[in-house]
Amino acid sequence: MTSEQQRGEPDDWQQWLASSVAGLHSRSLFRMLRPTVPGLSAVEASMSQADIDAWVEGRQPASTTLPSLADCTDLRTIKLFSLNDYLGLSTHPAVRQAAANAALLCGNGPRSSALVGGYTHWHAQLERALARLKGTQDCLLFPTGFAANLAVAAALCHDGNVTVLSDELNHASIVDGVALARRRGAQLLVYRHNDLAHLEQLLKEDVPPGSRTLVITDSLFSMDGDFADLRGLAALKRRHNFLLVVDEAHATLVCGPNGGGAAEMLGVTADVDLHVGTLSKACGCLGGFVACSSAWKDLLVNRGRAQVYSTALPVPVVAAALAAIRVAEEEPWRRQHVWRLARRLGRELGVPVSSPIVPLLVGTEQAAMDASMQLLRCGFHVPAIRPPTVPAGTSRLRVSLSAAHTDDDLRRLTSALRGCGLRFQPWKQAQGEAGSRGVQPADVEPGEVEPRGPSVGLMSRL
Repeated sequence: MTSEQQRGEPDDWQQWLASSVAGLHSRSLFRMLRPTVPGLSAVEASMSQADIDAWVEGRQPASTTLPSLADCTDLRTIKLFSLNDYLGLSTHPAVRQAAANAALLCGNGPRSSALVGGYTHWHAQLERALARLKGTQDCLLFPTGFAANLAVAAALCHDGNVTVLSDELNHASIVDGVALARRRGAQLLVYRHNDLAHLEQLLKEDVPPGSRTLVITDSLFSMDGDFADLRGLAALKRRHNFLLVVDEAHATLVCGPNGGGAAEMLGVTADVDLHVGTLSKACGCLGGFVACSSAWKDLLVNRGRAQVYSTALPVPVVAAALAAIRVAEEEPWRRQHVWRLARRLGRELGVPVSSPIVPLLVGTEQAAMDASMQLLRCGFHVPAIRPPTVPAGTSRLRVSLSAAHTDDDLRRLTSALRGCGLRFQPWKQAQGEAGSRGVQPADVEPGEVEPRGPSVGLMSRL
């Protein structure tokens, strides 16, 4: 008798579980958690050589306890080109100190939902700082950016008399939020990626009379590294009078002269009704937010279930995020540096680059994994992105740049890529040529915009 049978798990569930896991293995889609030892660099982590070997060979981690930096003799430093800490703020001394001071003062703060008792002056101060950053009247914090998108989609579609139009490459949190909205009776229309002609056709032909209309999009798409055409969306909004929600998760603090995001960079901040964002990427912390009018905040406080029924963010996290926003304002060189690195990477590889997210298309899942493991052996973590995160046949390496990376880090990465026998060529979007690639601002400073062509590169064996 198996341990599962001894625990009383039904046979049909045991068979389904075994078959599901086996299927993931057979399609090179099985994923595994790999513990690392973090340090004071935002772009480095340590692993034992045994754990690295296990990772490359697809085995379970060799270490069962936290390796001691003092006792472990085979720890290796891995350079991380895999994180979303775009400004390198997660380990900034001011950010660390702010979190430590808050923890010493009040521990984690009151452990309750914000409405019941978890909302403090720290939370209110962070909301005001984010509203200033985004140029909005108010702001509401959420436990994560994922929770923020869930809450927005469900709350806006509370009575069901809504048609939601969503970009086909929107983040999973938007997809799941819209699924909740559909359960409340909302109609969903998906438009081809960045194809505003298709969007306008849907607006004209498929939105029922009397239905309120919501268009929702990422601003910087996390897997393709390209931007939504927010100027085009603003123009469409003026013609069709819809509500515009933009998820600025990957653009906040990265784009715009003040770090306000892609909407600021493109001069359309006032055309966006709700700015969704996260504190877990360029801010280097944890949490989500929606910057909006006070009236929209009132609605979300009362109907945003992912916020209403979640415990408020711990005070040390809030204090750290406040410090990170201040540092980003006081040290603009960080934003400028990460954009310089993006442009340099494009030149080195001969690949047009749109943002600090640089996807390099491989094709098959196994080819992407093989390339990622070759780089890991060289001391670089560049993750292989596979379905269901991206469509089948478009598995890729995703290079994510940070202000904590140095010019020498980039030089060594490009050398490792060449040493792996890889060749880069421009590629056309796997979804076809119907959609525009949006704006491509990597050739100019992050406060400006200049349209460009395709943004992603094809990687193939020599």
